[in-house]
Amino acid sequence: MTPVADKIMARVRERESGKWVCMPKDFLDLGSRAAVDQALSRLVKSCQLRRVGRGLYDRPRFSQVLQRPAPVNLDATAAALVRRYGIRIMPNGLQAANDLGLTTAVPAKVCYLTDGPSRTVQVGGNAIQFRHANDRIMQWTGKIASPVVQALHWLGPATANDQVVAILKRCLPDAVKQDLRRNDDQLPPWMLPLARSITADQALSE
Repeated sequence: MTPVADKIMARVRERESGKWVCMPKDFLDLGSRAAVDQALSRLVKSCQLRRVGRGLYDRPRFSQVLQRPAPVNLDATAAALVRRYGIRIMPNGLQAANDLGLTTAVPAKVCYLTDGPSRTVQVGGNAIQFRHANDRIMQWTGKIASPVVQALHWLGPATANDQVVAILKRCLPDAVKQDLRRNDDQLPPWMLPLARSITADQALSE
């Protein structure tokens, strides 16, 4: 093993197996780009790392159920691509609505909204889609109420009815409601009454 490879593995082992997807850019403080590339290639050949996509690597978690290395973590891969391309991302509306229990529909593909260009990246036999979204949508990046807003966008004004409001009002933590209320000036006009209804109990406490 080369000194660069040893240092790479030491850094990789600081993260939980299967939870971090890395790339050469993450190790350029350890050596030249050529030395890092060679070290990563050796680590893949020795089965210490797995190549999951072009220039993407992980230390896979072993699945006791499958009795083989677990599939690549696509969220961790997306995080690596954020670092690679210098973009912001958010889960799309369908995924957000599913996570919030507003639909039983499951996305056929992993898809994120981004302020970068639309592209599809192949990772471990899966496709991760990045779909460009405008600034009005991407301004919610990092806000804890973002999934609520994206879910309502996906449902649309004809489907986001009183039942949806009741579910969100009952299930959302106070912190999410407060974030939604605090940023409701960024909502489209049709969504504002829904947000006000969802956060009505917060309005009384502020």
